[in-house]
Formats: sequence, C-alpha cells, structure tokens
Amino acid sequence: MLKVLKLATACRPAPERASVARSPWLPVATGITVTPPPQPFGVRGHVRAFKRDDVSSRPKAATCRRTPTPKGRVRTLAVMPVIALAVILHLLTVTTQAQPDPLSGQDFIHDPSTIVQDGGSYYVFGTRPGIAVRASTNLLEWHAEPAVFAHPPAWTLKVAPGFDGYFWAPDIINQHGIFFLYYAVSAWGKQTSAIGLATSPTLDHTATNYAWTDAGMVVQSTNGSPYNTIDPSVMRDADGSLWLAFGSYWQGIFLTPLDGTTGLRQGTNPPLYHLAWNDSIEAACLMRHGTNYYLFMDWGQCCRGTNSTYEVRVGRAQTITGPYFDKEGSDLAAGGGSLFLGNEGRYIGPGHIGILDTRGSEWISYHTYDANFEGRSRLYIRKLDWTPDGWPVAGEPVGPAN
Repeated sequence: MLKVLKLATACRPAPERASVARSPWLPVATGITVTPPPQPFGVRGHVRAFKRDDVSSRPKAATCRRTPTPKGRVRTLAVMPVIALAVILHLLTVTTQAQPDPLSGQDFIHDPSTIVQDGGSYYVFGTRPGIAVRASTNLLEWHAEPAVFAHPPAWTLKVAPGFDGYFWAPDIINQHGIFFLYYAVSAWGKQTSAIGLATSPTLDHTATNYAWTDAGMVVQSTNGSPYNTIDPSVMRDADGSLWLAFGSYWQGIFLTPLDGTTGLRQGTNPPLYHLAWNDSIEAACLMRHGTNYYLFMDWGQCCRGTNSTYEVRVGRAQTITGPYFDKEGSDLAAGGGSLFLGNEGRYIGPGHIGILDTRGSEWISYHTYDANFEGRSRLYIRKLDWTPDGWPVAGEPVGPAN
C-alpha cells in the first residue's frame, strides 16, 4: 500500500483566431500606394535582442494542466500506471538535461544569417550593434570576430526614427567573389524601416583587402506600407538571378528581384511579390531543391528567452514568385504553412533558418533559446533531409558526435 499524489488533468480549448482580412495578391510596383487591411490584432513591429514584450494573438494549441488532488491511499495496482508515467517523465527530463551542447565557443548569436565559407573558415552574422560576426574552421567551435560597422552608415540614422545602431537579422551571399551583406535598420515596434547593403571582397579581417563598403539602402518601408522591411533573406536561383525576401507582421513576406552586379533592386520600378501571411510572421528563408522552391518562415514571438513561441513553418512552389502551398494545399499568402521545426527539449523557439550547401550535403542553421543557459540564443546546425514526396525534414544536429 502506497501513498501517492493523484493527478487530475484539465484541458483548456484554444482561443478563437482573430478575424483578419487576407492580404491581396500582388505583384505591386514601387511607388504604388497600397492600403493595408485593418489590423484587429494591433500593429506590431519587429523586436530584437529580447526587446519584444507584446503578446501574440496567434492562436495557440489547446493547453493542458495537471492539478493535484488530496492525498489518499490507493491499491498498488491502481498506482502502477501513475508510477510508470512518473518514471517516463523523469527519464525524459534526465534525457533533456543531459543533451550535449551541439556547438562550442562563441556560438551565442541571435537571428543568424546564412553561413558562408571564405577560405578555410565559415562565417555567420547576427543581430547586435555594428552586426555580430562569428567564425569557425569546422562548424563546431566558434569564435567572435570584429563587428562589421564601427559606426552606423550615416543614412541609417535618417530613415528609421529611433534606430540606435542596433542592426537586425543580417543575411549574406557570395556573389561572384564579392560578399553582399544585407541587414535591417529599424526600431522597437516601428514600420519605418529599411534594408541596407554592405560589400566586402573577403571576410577574413586579417586580410589586406578586408573592408566593408556601404552600398546604401535596398528597400524601405514607411507608415502605411503593406510590409515592414526587415529580416532580409537573399537567394541566387539556378539561372543566376538574385532575389531578396523580407517582411515581418503587417501583410507578411514579400519578394523582389535584385541586380546581380550592384546587389540593389532592379531598375526604378521593380516588381514586388507577396508570398506569405500570418498574424505573426517573419524571418523568411528561400531555397531551391530539385525543381521546387521552398519558403521557410517563423510564426510566433521571438526574443523572450524560453518564453519565446517561435516555430518554423514551410511551404513550396513551382516558381520562385509563388504561389506557395503547404502540405495540406493551403496557400501561404492566406495563412498556410506546415510545421517544420518546433521546441526540442531544452532548445526553445527555433528561428531564422539559413541554408548551407557544403561537404556534399545540405544543412540548416538557426538560433534557439537554450534553457540550460538562461534562455540565451545559440547557433544550431543540423542536416537537412527530404521525404520521398519532396518535403524538408530537420535531421541530425552537428555536434562532436556527428
């Protein structure tokens, strides 16, 4: 006969989704005024480095809680399922706590860029004053490098009221031997944002030709724009064309072509395509696999440590400009998106997917908030696998054992 604490489970239904008008299909041209639909969930901007404190209106899954009931005596047979459940939960907890650190050194970074290789080193860039830089020779051990900017380019202080030199969510690509680094300029909860470009012939800060050159503004949003110009993601297609995806909240994720020589937008009135929408969406990443294009994006809230609700969603299309559909056939521009990556043990809120093609395989990089390190955001790298019907799957993590 044993004394046990019996647990009664109660579940709460998920809240109703806010009614939000679907974003209209674009393209639209630069200079055309587009009136955004009503925002019943309130206007929210992008917040970085643990600054965001608003609450997502995206419906959460039904939540369950366990509430203790008075202690009592029960027969041994009756408590066996409870004991078994307790043992399983304990083992799961031990397993989670014993998870090895997948990377080492200065792998703490937020909103990591695509990882690129230059010479014998890999580089990744992230959110911080001046833009953070980390480097590694083996993808396992990382160290800090000097920031990109000692001082913000002068134009950045004029286009985004409240911007204080804290650059957000960069992305990078090697374009014909020149590195194009895109970054976001904005301020807390603002839509007055811009994406800038800096270029350098090398990423090795000890090289004699190392120098970042300010190439100016690529695209800008103002109050009333259908988009917020942050979270740039650059991609080169198989035909050599260069594309930039961007967006956060408002009407979602957009895409525009770039000039392959300058890295800026094409011409004076380039097209703009609407790819995806959700009431909390950002951090786009585009890739091509086979004949299909894939759009990864984050739903939920970042920047809250282990209270972050980021999760990565995905859809695919037959052309880079869309339309993109999820596994159930829902249009991403209408709120569709299949779950690709969520919380895993101590690693919470995965976000900002990047694609690395090296050593004969495809890999993904992203940040997660590590519960074992007070919710700090860390770089994470893992294999990118594929299902027989052509959907991406997050594979084994890169670590000392792999």
